[in-house]
Amino acid sequence: MSYPPPSGPPEDEPPPSPYEPPRDQSPYAPPPAGQPAYVPQPDQPAYELPAERSPFGPPAGEPSPYGHQGPQQSAHWSQQPPYPPGPYGQYGPPPSGPGRGTNVLAILSLVFAFVFPPAGAVLGHVAKRQIRTSGEEGDQLATWGLILGYVFTGLTVLACCGWLALVAFSNNGDSSGY
Repeated sequence: MSYPPPSGPPEDEPPPSPYEPPRDQSPYAPPPAGQPAYVPQPDQPAYELPAERSPFGPPAGEPSPYGHQGPQQSAHWSQQPPYPPGPYGQYGPPPSGPGRGTNVLAILSLVFAFVFPPAGAVLGHVAKRQIRTSGEEGDQLATWGLILGYVFTGLTVLACCGWLALVAFSNNGDSSGY
């Protein structure tokens, strides 16, 4: 059984697209002499907005929920006050000079509070004196180095005294004579 041939354009040739230029004219060829590069078609509407109405405003006839927005309120963007600079908005190395940076002895006081507590307490006192005179940062580090240095020194002294007392009491009860 045979079917009748389809009507319309042949299947190997697709229909012309309205978005492409005609096939007889190259899209890269310049327009013919005396003809402008773009000619608006009479059947296409011109997209122009009225000058007094913004495309971002409310539809015509509706009041704005934010108050009156008209030409007298519109300000140029360069007339707005500038934003204050942010604290982290600068690039490059941190500024150096007096009052900048963390005191090294404050950091060492906190480290030595765990390693050798008396040295942590001493370094904390020296760091606090330097911070007062130089204006450097690190006062809280020095304070914590002092606190932890004294606390760990006290715990170390208590542990040593307890150990000595334990040794002294264990020798008193021994009757072997050694």
